[in-house]
Amino acid sequence: MSKPPPNLANYDATRADFSWDRAREELAGMAGGCMNIAHEALDRHLQTANADRTAIRFLPRGREPAIDISYRELAARAGRFANVLASLGVGRGERVYVLAHRIPDLYAAALGTLRHGCVFTPLFSAFGPEPIRSRVEIGEPSVLITTERLYRRKVADWIADTPSIRHVLLIGEVDEAPDGTADAGALMDQADAEYDTQPMDPGELALLHFTSGTTGLPKGALHVHEAVVAHHITGKYALDLQPGDIYWCTADPGWVTGTSYGIIAPLTNGVTLIVDEEEFDAERWYRILQEQRVTVWYTAPTAIRMLMKYGPELARQHDLSALRFLASVGEPLNPEAVHWGRETIGLPFHDNWWQTETGGIMIANFASMPIRPGSMGRPVPGIEAAVARGTDDGIELIEDPEETGELVLKTGWPSMFRGYLNEEERYRKCFAGDWYLTGDLARRDADGYFWFIGRTDDVIKSSGHLIGPFEVESILMEHPAVAEAGVIGVPDEVAGETIKAFVALRPGHEPGEELRRELMALARKRLGASVAPRRIEFHDNLPRTRSGKIMRRLLRARELGLPEGDLSTLEGGKQ
Repeated sequence: MSKPPPNLANYDATRADFSWDRAREELAGMAGGCMNIAHEALDRHLQTANADRTAIRFLPRGREPAIDISYRELAARAGRFANVLASLGVGRGERVYVLAHRIPDLYAAALGTLRHGCVFTPLFSAFGPEPIRSRVEIGEPSVLITTERLYRRKVADWIADTPSIRHVLLIGEVDEAPDGTADAGALMDQADAEYDTQPMDPGELALLHFTSGTTGLPKGALHVHEAVVAHHITGKYALDLQPGDIYWCTADPGWVTGTSYGIIAPLTNGVTLIVDEEEFDAERWYRILQEQRVTVWYTAPTAIRMLMKYGPELARQHDLSALRFLASVGEPLNPEAVHWGRETIGLPFHDNWWQTETGGIMIANFASMPIRPGSMGRPVPGIEAAVARGTDDGIELIEDPEETGELVLKTGWPSMFRGYLNEEERYRKCFAGDWYLTGDLARRDADGYFWFIGRTDDVIKSSGHLIGPFEVESILMEHPAVAEAGVIGVPDEVAGETIKAFVALRPGHEPGEELRRELMALARKRLGASVAPRRIEFHDNLPRTRSGKIMRRLLRARELGLPEGDLSTLEGGKQ
């Protein structure tokens, strides 16, 4: 079967003609210039052929049959949930937290919250009690939505000390609702499915996403309803979502990717979203790609590396011919993963770059453009990106290609965050005039492709050279024995810092001096002696964050003998 041409067929022409006002016209909007994310994701489909199209195909644990939920059915579920909030006296602008694993009620709760004009905040279900509690104390939600099991295990012991929470609603299967909680399913069964979605000012708050902070406390990034314009257009251009697509985003809804591209963008683009209740399992993932005939797959470098560990044999046991576009998110994608996708699946993975603060994809490798493995790609139409150096007066843009500086973005895109909750001074420090300071170092080549170097304080300074750990890690991963690599700088009296690499091996390979010498020789040949690691240490597994990123700061803490419980002096990011 022939595959359709990409949405962004001519990058330069689209970019030259693009405006955010015209992008808004692709959506329905509401009377009086109002907007609501849920209106664009659900309501506007109900008078079209999409109404009875499958919005969510839910795959329960094990081999139970899939459950299809149409756009019409999802709108009804979200309407019931919105009516439940109204019946409880929850008002416009109040914060609603959702702590749940991937189950259909999570999606109904998220969209129902937005329909009612409340602020939706997802929480990662694998968090322990303390990260959950800290986010509750910072954001002071009125409503907590969770499952009975998660409530008993992670919430019940401390919730009495958080007076902001007036209601705890349990979703999913509820055997017996504990005191102080209510069975949301039972309330929804009694509620009306009809609900008039609240018209919101485009600049009204819609989403509160937490991201890690340099002081050890999470930061709450605030996003508004007009962010849906960027979610929609980047789903169309950067992920190439097209009518009839079966789309699978493996990110958990507890993270910004799982909301922006695991809920909003696929629904505004009218595609079918695969939701798998199970956690990572290589054979199951390949089976899902085959049986569900997935056309667009958005996953993380960590997951790709885990699949690479199994070798090409498992992939080639499955029919993956329905796939049209592969994309990666969460951390920089090593070139080796791009080559592996092309050789094993027949398609390359397309990396893209964005942050919780940007709300949506800013730079991407597009379907119509050649991939430069290791590159973030080129800016999305409507996004102006540059590389800058700091000056006494602010920043100075770097015009020369290949020179490293901080990646900066011209303000004004719809999904740009509008503040850090209760931290106005920290928010102001993120900007220099009309430019948002990302805190990431990058370079731009002569053709306009951007290349990630590292976080501003991840970069290693050795003998006067600035060395990005990602570049070294990518070269080490070219060796067939290497599954993952993490690179840090360690103090050195002469050079200031020297490079040390931590390496995890693929199955069937054993650590030893011979392999260490091979890796060092590879790095010296490809990078030069001044950039190659001086030391290599083998580990079974490298420490990663909950979202899968290698924790270089934890590697540094262990190497330097610092307490691992307080990494505030080592955490990268904006101050």
